[in-house]
Amino acid sequence: MRVLLVGSGGREHALAWKLAQSKRVSKLYCAPGNAGTVDVAENVPIKAEDVPGIVKFAREQKIDLVVVGPEDPLCMGLVDELTTARIRAFGPCKAAARLEGDKAFAKEMMRHRSLPTAEARIFTKYRDAKAYVATRDAGVVVKAAGLAKGKGVIVCDDPAAALIALERVMVAREFGDAGDTVVVEERLTGPEVSVLAFVDGHNIYVMENAQDHKPIGEGDTGPNTGGMGAYSPTTLVDDKTLRQIEAEILVPIIDCLRTEGITYKGVLYAGLMLTTGGPKVLEFNCRFGDPETQPLMMRLKTDLVDVFEAVIDERLDSITLDWDRRAAVCVVMASGGYPGDYQGGKPITGLAEANAIPDVVVFHAGTRMVGGQVVTAGGRVLGVTALGETFEAARKRCYEAVAKIHFEGAYYRRDIGARARG
Repeated sequence: MRVLLVGSGGREHALAWKLAQSKRVSKLYCAPGNAGTVDVAENVPIKAEDVPGIVKFAREQKIDLVVVGPEDPLCMGLVDELTTARIRAFGPCKAAARLEGDKAFAKEMMRHRSLPTAEARIFTKYRDAKAYVATRDAGVVVKAAGLAKGKGVIVCDDPAAALIALERVMVAREFGDAGDTVVVEERLTGPEVSVLAFVDGHNIYVMENAQDHKPIGEGDTGPNTGGMGAYSPTTLVDDKTLRQIEAEILVPIIDCLRTEGITYKGVLYAGLMLTTGGPKVLEFNCRFGDPETQPLMMRLKTDLVDVFEAVIDERLDSITLDWDRRAAVCVVMASGGYPGDYQGGKPITGLAEANAIPDVVVFHAGTRMVGGQVVTAGGRVLGVTALGETFEAARKRCYEAVAKIHFEGAYYRRDIGARARG
């Protein structure tokens, strides 16, 4: 089978690493890939957002399966175009991907089915949003409704901070067109968890759970990022809570889309907060999480191609996912200054030494090759991931590998998975 994986981040390297293990895959391409994916696939210089280019390449190379990693091409309708060209593709269609691409739409869908989520107001005019926030007497969350690469959510401790956030989003347009519409939500409290599920339009298969660490600073402080690390499984979610999440959140949102004439096929990611009143939805994503995918792929034993095809063919109920019982921890190494301004092109050393540690894989995110040297090329540079019999063993092994890697300005949190038990 000839497979094309679309994307260039840490999520895509982890998926490529897993796909390359399939005995069914005879050739694997990554478009555009990164300096890490070259070890398991052939990179092709086509941007993930180049929908016509991806379709043309898939047709010319007689690709049997296209796996779309990032949200941008999904929201642009890449799967729709591939399907029209009679090329099998894994990922939701454009209409279904709107669940992530338009937070205002997602909020309306949740309201329609009374899903547990934060109370919110939606605004398209700055003056209206400003007037509303000025009436609040507690902290709120300001969200750019469009895609902002995981950085369009601003948690505000008080209304004054929220007014500044609104100005950043709607006036200064820090997130561009993504801020044309904003969602202002009540601020929920509690631990965050990520629940990912495969969906084939009718059946839902929940994966092992994971916990992401969004804030840049240790102790979950500072601005949100695309994710500074993750671990799996999390002991925060027991079987009873997971059944509740599936029954009260995952099934209703898929049913709601179906009533709108939208069939959801792919991965559905629910970012949740475990409040005193039960699990509540923070956001929906239409693809694998990043960096949750890295520990999940380390633990997944089932052939990923079999799962993807079962989703496409609407026979997910015939698949059983087999997981490594060990814990997995991923620590993201980022460029200095991220999530703000940062400089790329910094040489990276120690990758081979880190990868040589048993049960460690260094997944590349923002990297590229320059004259045979791996250099930084993004805010989140690497996702160092390790397995261990316990969380403490996995953390120790992971940070041992991190210590062997060096590049100018490297930054990482030292508390990823510290609260995990087992």
